[in-house]
Formats: sequence, C-alpha cells, structure tokens
Amino acid sequence: MGSVSRVRPPALRPGDTIGIIAPASAIKEDALVKGCETLTRMGYKPIYENSILEHDLYFAGTAERRLKELHSMFQRPGVHAILCARGGYGANYLVDGLDLALIRKHPKIFIGYSDNTTLLTLLADEANLTVFHGPMATKDFAEEDGVDVASWESALTAAASWEVKNSGAKGLVAGDAEGIFYGGCLPMMTATLGTRHEIQTEGTILFLEDVGSKPYQIDRMLIQLQQGGKFEGVRGIVFGEMNDCIQHPQQTYTLEEVVLRIVGNLGIPVAYGLRSGHVTRSNITLPIGVAASLVVTGDQAKLEFLEPATTA
Repeated sequence: MGSVSRVRPPALRPGDTIGIIAPASAIKEDALVKGCETLTRMGYKPIYENSILEHDLYFAGTAERRLKELHSMFQRPGVHAILCARGGYGANYLVDGLDLALIRKHPKIFIGYSDNTTLLTLLADEANLTVFHGPMATKDFAEEDGVDVASWESALTAAASWEVKNSGAKGLVAGDAEGIFYGGCLPMMTATLGTRHEIQTEGTILFLEDVGSKPYQIDRMLIQLQQGGKFEGVRGIVFGEMNDCIQHPQQTYTLEEVVLRIVGNLGIPVAYGLRSGHVTRSNITLPIGVAASLVVTGDQAKLEFLEPATTA
C-alpha cells in the first residue's frame, strides 16, 4: 500500500462544491441533470465542464479531454470533492498520464466505482490518497433511493470511527481481522495484473464486487488473483451484492459456493453481499486506504472503519 504517509483529503461540508467528471463512458445529459438536482437538494453545489457531454466512440470524449478534466478539478480552487459521473469503460486510458504530484498537492475527495476502480486503486497505491468507493452522479444520484446517506456522511465528514449499518453483508467464513480497506470492481482489479499499476493487496481487508458476470467468469478472475499471489497477506475478504451474476435461473449451485471454493480455505474471514458499487438500491460509500475491522460470526458480518478517512 505504499511507504509514503497516507494523504487524507479535507472533509466535505454542507454548501461545498462537488466537481463532476466523466473519466470513462459517455453520459446522458438528462441523468446528469437529475444527479445534480439530488446533490443540490443534499446541500452541495455541483459543477461540471461543458465538455463532459462529448462523445468519442463509446467514451466521454477523447482520453486527453477526460484526463484534462480530472486534473483541472483537482487543481481548481473551491472544488472540495470530485465525483465520477459513471463507469462503463475507459478509465484505463488515463492511468499513465495521471499527474500524481499534482493530485498529492491538491488532495480532494474522489468518489466512483465500476470502471473507475482503476483510478481508485491507483490513487490509493501510487498517490497514497484515501479515496472512496461509492455512488456516482448519473447513476445513483439520478435514482430514487440510490444513495446510502448515512455512510456517505460518515465516510466524507471525518467521523472518527463508524460501523457500516444495514450493509446487506452476511457471513460466509467466521473470523475477525483488521487491515487497510481496499478494492472495488473485480474485473478492473484483475485487469491490472501484469501492468505497471498492479493492485497492491497485502495487509488489506479486500473488497470485491461485480455485476452481470457468470459464476465461471467470477471463478476465473478469483483464480487469476490467487495465481497472481494477490490473496497472500490479505486479512479478510468482503464481496459485494454481485447482482445478476448467474449462469441461468435454474442453476443448481450458488455464487457463494463458487467463491468459497477459492477463498474459503485462506484462514481469513469472508463476508458476502455488501451493498456498494453495482447495487439494487442505497449505494454505500466505502473509504479505501483506511484501517478497518471485519468480524464474521455465523451468518453475521460487521464492518467497521477505525479511523477518519478525511481531515476535519
């Protein structure tokens, strides 16, 4: 997780400005408007650059546009948090061009999930910035009951320590562990293996989530992480809701059985069903790069963050 001391961004306050960026797939204007209306109702000032609605193939404009937008929101005075509009595909085009010195110099809350996991893990590993796996502007903020407000506030307002309540997580393998919370969308994390920006999982409570992958594909990705040595030194594992990760409705096995074949004998606690990322409702905000505790007893799972993710 890097040897340089962890950089925590300043906490989010009522009335703060939130800069929205589209680092991956193209976005729809009506969804952006809806998301901004929700953010405004919550007491924030959402802003974005006009170029956010550009298209280039399936991307939100060229890689140059998207990278410039990201850097300018970090640099821009008065922007307190940076919120990804959506995932999709394309954040991997930005990784080699990221100005980590600039980002470290202007630490800000950075929130996203899905394809943006690529940016989250890189900023955690290489800029040593605390980042956030949580709701996005044209997705969750644009939907009724799309955002879990309690975790959003606890994660972003410098709560000293807090438990993730009503997370949907249940226990698969009993045990208790402490480690640095880390992770995101499973395919994005697997895609870093063999690149210059390979995920750094040692000493972590590892969070893995996905949507719409078949069980055998989840199996294959987990085996790839295992063969890449990425479960070595992991203290605990938490899976997301894993929506629509089925082969067919009549399959005779569960995804829980599939994942347990690979991670069930690591001697660490394993939980399943945490509602963050690709979810059916109330997307939970999770800080990445913060000390956390995972306690699994029977079918109960308790995740707690042991230190603030932002500075007061």
